[in-house]
Amino acid sequence: MSAYLRMRAVPPPALRNSVTWLERQFEDDVEVVRYRSGRHREEALDERCLDQERIYAGALLHGAQDRPRDRLQDRPQDQVVLGGRPVFRPGRHEPRLLVLTAAQARRVAGFLGEADFDALWGFARDELLPRYGGAAAEPETWAAFAAAHRELRAFYAQAAECGEAVVKRLAA
Repeated sequence: MSAYLRMRAVPPPALRNSVTWLERQFEDDVEVVRYRSGRHREEALDERCLDQERIYAGALLHGAQDRPRDRLQDRPQDQVVLGGRPVFRPGRHEPRLLVLTAAQARRVAGFLGEADFDALWGFARDELLPRYGGAAAEPETWAAFAAAHRELRAFYAQAAECGEAVVKRLAA
């Protein structure tokens, strides 16, 4: 069983704290949403999404180490992939739903816009390479994670430019 993540940008006034409403956001296929909206409103990450999050986990923003521990979850790099406020479902085995406000999405976009992927890769490389074929497969592995990084950067930049919130659905 592999995990995947879908993210969708939504206008803040439309945002609802409802499992039913959030599920409706993910009824259509990613490509259908992109075709219908004519812009980068949805992004999907494959089974590497959990490892993609590790790329950002090692990044420290200037001064982040000086913040109180309870404020660390507000760091943009903690919200890129799996971050957000959870919307709880009645069934434990249902896909996880998360919400980022428009302000949080803007902070993530800013972080990704300034992030140096090679430096981020350096933090996660030793942990990730063994899972993807070791040093011999590094060029392909680096390329796959770099492509996902570019897609995330484009998605969040578009959401920030439009002042949109982001809803996420993680399924295993």
